[in-house]
Amino acid sequence: MARVTLKDVAAKAGVSYQTVSKVLNNRAQVSEETRERIWQAVRELNYRPNISARNLRTQASNLVGYAWHGMPKDFMHPVLDAFVHSITNAAEERGYHLLTFTANRDGGHSDVYQELFSRNQVAGFILADTVTNDARVKALIERQIPFVTFGQANDEWDFCWVDVDGYYGMKITIEHLLERGHRRIAFITWPEGSQSGALREKGYREALTAAGITPCPEWIVRGENSAELGQYAVRRLLALPAEKQPTALACVSDLIAIGALNALQAAGLVAGEDVALTGFDNIPLVQYTQPPLTSVHQPINRIGETVIELLLRQINDEPVEQKNVVLLPELIVRASS
Repeated sequence: MARVTLKDVAAKAGVSYQTVSKVLNNRAQVSEETRERIWQAVRELNYRPNISARNLRTQASNLVGYAWHGMPKDFMHPVLDAFVHSITNAAEERGYHLLTFTANRDGGHSDVYQELFSRNQVAGFILADTVTNDARVKALIERQIPFVTFGQANDEWDFCWVDVDGYYGMKITIEHLLERGHRRIAFITWPEGSQSGALREKGYREALTAAGITPCPEWIVRGENSAELGQYAVRRLLALPAEKQPTALACVSDLIAIGALNALQAAGLVAGEDVALTGFDNIPLVQYTQPPLTSVHQPINRIGETVIELLLRQINDEPVEQKNVVLLPELIVRASS
């Protein structure tokens, strides 16, 4: 079967092959209708750019780097797994591929970013799971290397990031629990220092404050993102005196909520009847738990598309009109609350 060429795409889309080339490389100033017609032709013809030839001409890489930081063995992070899938698809639609590597989140391996970039092995980087004053972000800003993060790091730093409004997501979750009549609402969250965790905790606290409730310190349980944390937190919360025991549990992730659900069942309690329970992320599994879990849905595919768009604009020296993008999540109410 003959290889599909740029001219084949141009003929199907009804434009010049130069226009197709510019659109595929994010350098064209064309209408949205023309851009979509070209991408439709690319998909229908299953066109794949000749990346090797392009790199020889431009001395540029068709790879973007994504760093996995050190995690315990068998550790699960469903949201980041879905995020990697979304950025991989978005990048490949634009002729780029993902290069994954390992590097510490504390910046201890920051030289690997410089090495990969200076050798033209990657054109830029994508970071995720950011923390306050993230050392990786600081290093890339200082070295003027193109990058985008999924998550925030420091309000004073000028860089491109995309995030879900975790403050809003947790706020509407707590408001939902308040509407159901709950006044003693616990919060199971990550260790201090997590930027996403801090925003979600702010939503938790402010929603309670608006309802005239001051949360007890015992209602907030912190730990690593795992089902084990959910189990531990439930045991600890159920050990409180009866007048302090929460009637609702808001978890900062679905993974934690699944552990909490297991611990409630072990204690002979039914989520949604004896104790309300909510998660965050809306991973596919939660609709099949018993009972199905109320959770906050994050638009992961849209996040991936936006991250890639921001990164390619930097790589191609195009203006970035909006460096910081915040997307709203949606509360999906199920039987657990």
